[in-house]
Amino acid sequence: MLHVYSDTASEGHLNRCAPVERPERFPAALAGIEEAGRAGVPVAWRACRPAPEDAVRAVHSPSYLKCLEGASGAASGYLSADTDLGPGSWEATSLASGAAMGAVESALSGTAAFAVSRPPGHHAGRGYGMGFCLLNHAAVAAGHARSLGLRRVAILDWDVHHGNGTQDVFYRDEGVLYLSAHQSPLYPGTGGTREVGDGPGRGFTVNAPLPAGSGEEAYVAAFSGLFLPVLREFRPELLIVSAGYDAHAADPLGGMRLVTGSFGRFAAELAALTRELGTSPPALVLEGGYDLEALSASVAATAEGLGQEPPRWSYHGDVKPVEVARETLAPFWKSLR
Repeated sequence: MLHVYSDTASEGHLNRCAPVERPERFPAALAGIEEAGRAGVPVAWRACRPAPEDAVRAVHSPSYLKCLEGASGAASGYLSADTDLGPGSWEATSLASGAAMGAVESALSGTAAFAVSRPPGHHAGRGYGMGFCLLNHAAVAAGHARSLGLRRVAILDWDVHHGNGTQDVFYRDEGVLYLSAHQSPLYPGTGGTREVGDGPGRGFTVNAPLPAGSGEEAYVAAFSGLFLPVLREFRPELLIVSAGYDAHAADPLGGMRLVTGSFGRFAAELAALTRELGTSPPALVLEGGYDLEALSASVAATAEGLGQEPPRWSYHGDVKPVEVARETLAPFWKSLR
């Protein structure tokens, strides 16, 4: 069973600075869920509510939220060169964070879940929005899980862009493990292997910056040689996936060479890991993905992959950024030594 959280308000947000992050992304992603349903995935649609103020304030500063709400209430507002908002934006982003919270609650009850919404969120930090993102839905979801008593939450981000906002929010937090495989160099320019966290959070940020043109083989190395060993050692009580699809070879913004089936194999491997650890199934949150056909097909592959047998990858030590990341993080994780 897959619980899907969404609301039609996702179509009400219009970002005039970035036409690729358009309202049509929402029905395209939903079409992927429907395709998975026709392929045999049992899907249950769930309504979502706006994220409560306390949940959003746990991640974002009050001054930023005041600015965001005010700008959304005006005719238009401007956050950065690629991010603006208008009258429907606050409702859309608040419901998107609420959808992510709902996905967490379903996962904790034993059912995998997918928050299908827009705009994306992983570039939004405590006091800023950028990269099409207003609120950080994965971070709000992780904070919600912590408020329910969880001590160890992991966020794995496979979007083609590094989730600088998510990293910033939890950079000093040993209770949230952030892992990202992303194209480098590429916007926003963060996510180097030396970015490992700070203070009590040192070692709990894990970056695999991969070169442009990387295909599934490089991602397999990142998963098998870095992410999976660290996740097994960390033993998260909940795994949240920032599921972006702009690393697909067809995407207009990225320069990677993943194929549709790659995302299904990622999902299968992560779902198998949660079963192995005896923890909650994954909670997925939609991030990027700007080719509509690739987005639909990749969402479908992900939903189907959650119930499929995993590929059970092995690591061969042949991807340099992964080797550098392993060496950098080895002082913090026995599994990488």
